[in-house]
Amino acid sequence: MTRLIVAAGGGGDAVAAAMLDAALYGDDNGRAVILTYAWDRLLIDPVPGPREPKNFTGLEPLTPAVWKVPAQARPIAPAGSTLPRLAAELPHTLALIDPGHGAEGVTRQLEELINHLEPESIDLLDVGGDLLARGDEPTLRSPLADALTLAACGQVNAPIRLLIAGPGLDGELPADDLRGVLGPLVHTLTARGVEPVGSVLEWHPSEATGMLAATARGVRGTCEVRDAGLPIPLTDEGPTIHEVDLDEALSRNRLARAIITTATLDEVEALSREVCGFSEIDYERNKALWLKEQPAVKLDAEAVLPRLDQFEADARSRGITHTTFRRLTEALSLSGTQREALRQLLINNRPEQYTAPLWRIPAEA
Repeated sequence: MTRLIVAAGGGGDAVAAAMLDAALYGDDNGRAVILTYAWDRLLIDPVPGPREPKNFTGLEPLTPAVWKVPAQARPIAPAGSTLPRLAAELPHTLALIDPGHGAEGVTRQLEELINHLEPESIDLLDVGGDLLARGDEPTLRSPLADALTLAACGQVNAPIRLLIAGPGLDGELPADDLRGVLGPLVHTLTARGVEPVGSVLEWHPSEATGMLAATARGVRGTCEVRDAGLPIPLTDEGPTIHEVDLDEALSRNRLARAIITTATLDEVEALSREVCGFSEIDYERNKALWLKEQPAVKLDAEAVLPRLDQFEADARSRGITHTTFRRLTEALSLSGTQREALRQLLINNRPEQYTAPLWRIPAEA
């Protein structure tokens, strides 16, 4: 017997799933299987959109349609992925969501995995709550992955509990808009609950899961994220995990309902453009082209720290108390490959500002 956790949105949701598993079920040598996308930001994976099994070497079959991602798996260049490193550092089994066959394909994956594992519990986890979007919200940026997993989970003949962690932390739907939709409080993460993924947070680029961990560790304030510099409140709601009725979420999410019968990712994208007015993969395509045209910036203390001082002064004027290393990388016009080097440079030079996994903006220069 084991547990199945479906990480709804890819990226950091798999890390949050590991936190959830430890917090709710305790440490039992990783009996959970985490089903997740290989879909990382362009800082990690320069190829737009999610990866499919054909984009990896070294995957291992779990069922005819489901592949395990072991530590020795590798994305095929030029693609990148955090999943092999996660597999090396987490005790859980990571299985790959394949979006290439649309909602019908993900549903088939779930059905096969449930029949194979006979799990004692199934949780669908989303950090932030954009899975609950209707599709027309002006702040919505990445509805596709969540809608696809929600649509598939809604078709499976098995009890699935939908959990929302860190309401509002993904910057897609404000926490105020989610309060009337969230169900009962299931758990509030603490600093101890973050410990099982502490080493992962030192390198993983997820902003939402990073803020989830930071609020669990007691960080409060306003964190600036993304290339657009979106301000996210870090409050006592940050580390909470709520249950939401799955059928109500499916009824609310127009994109999830629209894509239920899709058999390709292209169909899902087309319906996202129709329902939401955009596809986030189009955004990634455009940004990838823009990034290729940007000149390389020298990365050393003499070049970076004065520009950091200016960024922090501007951030203070906006009421910002923290930021992410992804935001800093993009704000300082550095490339994704320089993110980790920037992180080490800043921590080495100003360790007092590192509030893991965030960067603290000092109150005064």
